[in-house]
Amino acid sequence: MPKKEDAKTDEFEEKVLYINRCSKVVKGGRKFSFSALILVGDRKGKIGFGFAKANEVSDAIRKGSQAARKNTFSFEMEGTTIPHEVLVDWDGVKLLLRPAPEGTGVVAGSQVRSVLEMAGIPDVVSKSLGANNPINLVRATVKGLKMLRNRKKSLETRGVSHAVA
Repeated sequence: MPKKEDAKTDEFEEKVLYINRCSKVVKGGRKFSFSALILVGDRKGKIGFGFAKANEVSDAIRKGSQAARKNTFSFEMEGTTIPHEVLVDWDGVKLLLRPAPEGTGVVAGSQVRSVLEMAGIPDVVSKSLGANNPINLVRATVKGLKMLRNRKKSLETRGVSHAVA
């Protein structure tokens, strides 16, 4: 059984995006707890993120990693970029994801860049227009990736011929 788990961990690359330390003042002094934002991806169109809290950093990372592996999903791509422009609202974050010509690279801020690189999108432009909270930025990026639709399938469901697009 351990071999299946090893194969699963080899499939995804893991990245710790953010660790937050919280302190609670108690009778004996301060008690610290930690939260971790973890990103997993295979750089081929599959990505997931996890957010977990624990009393130790290593435990928070482990729990976040497990949550990220549980919540993986795949999304639509068109060549080396995304199929269409997306504007996402999530809490205080407004995030714009826009397709880019081949060779542009990932033009994005740090958390959004990490998500897009782990997802395996080589060419995309993004702009964060609101808050810079790392957790909300990651959630907005994930929501934006889930909103992507395949152009050909969308046209077929509408009954439009391919020559128009």
